[in-house]
Amino acid sequence: MTSTYPFEPTPPWTTVNPRPFLPFRTRCGHGSEALETPPLPSPRNELFNDNYVVSTHLVPASCPRLTPDIPLPVVPKFSADAAERKLGIQQLFAEITERQECFVRGELGGERSEKPLWNCVNRYVKRVQDGRKGLTLFFAHANGFPKEIWETTLRYLLSSPTASLIDEVWSWEAVQHGDAALINETNLSGIFDWQDNARDIAHFLLYYLPEDTYSKGLPTHLHLLPETTSESRKTIGFSSRSLIAVGHSFGGYSSILAAVNFPALFSSIILVDPIAVQRERWPSREEALRLFKASPFFGAWHPDTLQLYVTYGLCNDSQGGVKLKMSGLHEALVFADRIGGNEAWELLEKVDERIELRWIVPGKPEDKGIMGEKATRVRVWRRPANSSNVVIHSAGHLIAQESPEELAQDISGFLERKYGLRSRAYL
Repeated sequence: MTSTYPFEPTPPWTTVNPRPFLPFRTRCGHGSEALETPPLPSPRNELFNDNYVVSTHLVPASCPRLTPDIPLPVVPKFSADAAERKLGIQQLFAEITERQECFVRGELGGERSEKPLWNCVNRYVKRVQDGRKGLTLFFAHANGFPKEIWETTLRYLLSSPTASLIDEVWSWEAVQHGDAALINETNLSGIFDWQDNARDIAHFLLYYLPEDTYSKGLPTHLHLLPETTSESRKTIGFSSRSLIAVGHSFGGYSSILAAVNFPALFSSIILVDPIAVQRERWPSREEALRLFKASPFFGAWHPDTLQLYVTYGLCNDSQGGVKLKMSGLHEALVFADRIGGNEAWELLEKVDERIELRWIVPGKPEDKGIMGEKATRVRVWRRPANSSNVVIHSAGHLIAQESPEELAQDISGFLERKYGLRSRAYL
């Protein structure tokens, strides 16, 4: 495919010495000790459009975690005094930053956490399938957003002619996001490592993603696959799927790390442009939506995506109002990890050249990507072979939220070019 940004070589850099992937432990989640299976906070089993059904499922997260189980930092009580409130937030971020730096230096101490955690996934499956091997899409969200944030993009994509190529879509939710945050609330640590989200994604794809794309329903708690199947996937990939990952920011970096370690799982990766703590509670969803629309940050969003965020990103609280499913504190803990992003940037050149990369990056004059346009131009060519890029000029970093129709159109064009001309029997 053609590219908006021409090739630009990577300037010299200092290595961060990327860490090897921590192996999965079979005891946690799929061993002799059965996990207590939690209920879904927001179960779905309904028509998504005329041709696809959406359902929600749970899988155990990878274990052990890279980080120890430590208490959450204490959020300062709200103060009516602006200076006092600002000081409290500064002290909180200083504590979070110091924890992260101690962890990186190996000075934090503590054993790796083995508390059970869960990932939540939405499945969008074609109601009628013709028995031939089509495409499986895997969507991974940016920090701070629920798995449903992709649904405006999916409505455009799955109602386009390209939908004929797509048998199934899985939308991922990291352990401290959305419904997963509600399930894991009491077991989340006060520190987070991005590599754990990448390990969770690989864990799902290796051990829990079903072999075939059945039109029939799946259990809420997906079943562990036979060991022979999982081991085979590590070396030769899926027997009856072609998997394309679509990752936004945090989700894109996580997909890169998973692909570096298990390249056989991926056919292609679409990378969608790989902070502040916001208000967390409102009297009602209606009031939250009204205030979001008046905000410069949310005002740029597509209205359908903003409604999805209010519907699926908030939940009822004990005070009769609504709150974010993912707290601002956990969002800050994810942002505090800078090692994961640096590791992914360095490892990009090691992604198997068989896996085609398609970069979709922002082009708004005031927001041309993380760290600016120059860094974006370098990033999209970190692995030059079998790679292309496009700029969406109507969006900033939050492409999926601001320009979901344009995003769907580019994903559609990529899938049609790479897979549409080939017989579905050979996908």
